[in-house]
Amino acid sequence: MDNLQQLFNRQRKYILYLLAILVLGWGFTPYQSIFMGLILGTSISFFNLWMMVRRMNKFGEAVLTGRKMRSLGTLSRMAAAILGVFIAMQYPETFNLISVIIGLMTSYLVIAIDALISILFRKDKQREER
Repeated sequence: MDNLQQLFNRQRKYILYLLAILVLGWGFTPYQSIFMGLILGTSISFFNLWMMVRRMNKFGEAVLTGRKMRSLGTLSRMAAAILGVFIAMQYPETFNLISVIIGLMTSYLVIAIDALISILFRKDKQREER
């Protein structure tokens, strides 16, 4: 499970850097509703990633001790995404709905990019060892 925590720490760093860039975009561009939507969606996406990692750690502990795990929290992650869309629909002048939806996919994009970078560095490292 330490490997999972290392992955999460690296992905958390990437998402927080992205959130900082989005805040700068909100502050210095005229597209404030788009950036607010991206910030909201990315924040919820980060929360969902954190919740999933936490549940996976508990699941790993349950498997090691022989206990059963009720759920990995899919329903609560979906509820968080629905809440983000609901907020965007209630305040369309503040949050752009399409940006919220794009922001909700951010953690999955970060996971995919992190995996791709990890694979590429692993191949480069294997070539150097030969």
